[in-house]
Amino acid sequence: MGDYLLGLDAGNTVIKAVIFDRTGREVAYAGEEGHSHMPFTGHVERDLGELWANAKRVIRACLDKAGLAPTGIAAIGCAGHGNGLYALDRQGEPLLGIQSLDTRATGLVEEWAAEGVGDRTYPIARQRPWASQTPTLLAWLKRNRPELFKGIGTVFFSKDFVVNRLAGSRVSEVSDMSGAGLLDLAARRYDGALMEAYGLADCMDLLPPLIESADIAGTVTEAVARETGLAAGTPVIGGLFDVVASALGSGVTRTGSASIIAGTWSINQVIIDRPDLDGPVFMSSTFDRTRYMAMENSATSAANLEWLVREFLPGEQAEGVSPFDACCALAAVIEPAADDPLYHPYLYGAQQDGHARAGFYGIAGWHSKGHLIRALLEGVAFGHRQHIETIRKAGASFDEAVLSGGGSRSRLWLQIFADVLGVPVSVAASRETGALGAAIAAGTGVGLFADFTDGAAAMVRVDREYRPNGGLAAHYNRRYALYKDIAEAMTPIWRRLSAPAEKASGVAA
Repeated sequence: MGDYLLGLDAGNTVIKAVIFDRTGREVAYAGEEGHSHMPFTGHVERDLGELWANAKRVIRACLDKAGLAPTGIAAIGCAGHGNGLYALDRQGEPLLGIQSLDTRATGLVEEWAAEGVGDRTYPIARQRPWASQTPTLLAWLKRNRPELFKGIGTVFFSKDFVVNRLAGSRVSEVSDMSGAGLLDLAARRYDGALMEAYGLADCMDLLPPLIESADIAGTVTEAVARETGLAAGTPVIGGLFDVVASALGSGVTRTGSASIIAGTWSINQVIIDRPDLDGPVFMSSTFDRTRYMAMENSATSAANLEWLVREFLPGEQAEGVSPFDACCALAAVIEPAADDPLYHPYLYGAQQDGHARAGFYGIAGWHSKGHLIRALLEGVAFGHRQHIETIRKAGASFDEAVLSGGGSRSRLWLQIFADVLGVPVSVAASRETGALGAAIAAGTGVGLFADFTDGAAAMVRVDREYRPNGGLAAHYNRRYALYKDIAEAMTPIWRRLSAPAEKASGVAA
């Protein structure tokens, strides 16, 4: 058996390949950015042919950089963004890729809320319908795109598509399927009553066979070996919902441990022993077969800074300095003040309101770019805090957290997170925690590690810790209250803004 593990991470924007040794040392990395298509307001899709082409390129580039014989790879694990909807046609060919930033089904979610559909789904799946959720999107397609719907042969997720291309396997696994509200969570299986609640009782055959995260889904085919440089026959495991993979790759493995991910999505999760919290908290399975993840999530995190840089500050850097570092440097010199601007990070809607929009509030003539950037960094942290309060109110407790994702690269942002959340925040040494989690699962699947905890102990290292500045607690409590008050006041305005756009798209809700 080889001494190295290949972790793949198929996110909403970038697919990454990372080779690790058995101690978690990163041997080689390659990444490729994909393109989203937005044919109508609220629709966010991707070309699956491009995704697979990018996957092949990053795998080959990573192997070339590592200078390894392909037989040196003991196993391959893949993580990927959850929800959205990835579909093969009835011949097993790529058909459709809807990303988890999509909000086309907002109207359907509102309709279902009025009908009490969530009251039927929550006791089974521990989730209520939301706009980018896989069954919600499938129901939307059934109603609004019947011809496309009839062509669907398999519904699964971004990492499942990559596994399918690598090994030819038509499977999914528990963490992703549970994260999409498609399983009886306690029983870890598909459920007819749940599918009926979504109006999808006739779609059970679209759901692929279900395996566990570390189960071997198949092996690299001869054709893929020729295209990527991998060795034919290399084991490919079922893989992980990327947020669960990132928790594992951050070393979050014990009950009561908290993982926060500041990436495209705001992910806030705590490992629990039983799915019986007091409150409508989103839940999924963990990487193992016995525990669960209480989480509150929304597309309201580091994608906001990416958007600001891309659209308004592309040249805001010195030579050799990334635009993101340059932005954080501008924000770092701003002394927090009571009249600083506020920002809502709702570029892709809010968790329970697909109509919500991003916005800066309270800008004055004496405010600079640095003030606006700091407001954005704080606004993202406030969004995370709102989710964490929901988890705590439901009964999950923790007093420290590990933070990963793009936001973990900024020392300023990490300190803001610690100050806003009021708990110590640590960072794992590896910045590619999703790929590392997938690699740990791959090593577990082929017997390199006794279990996931053993694998994390061998491969994960903590880099540094940030403690909250108690002197800023009152400042941030006041600003957080304003943040929520403004959102409440803006709710009817956001709805009025969205209505003409939805009508102009020519697409039914």
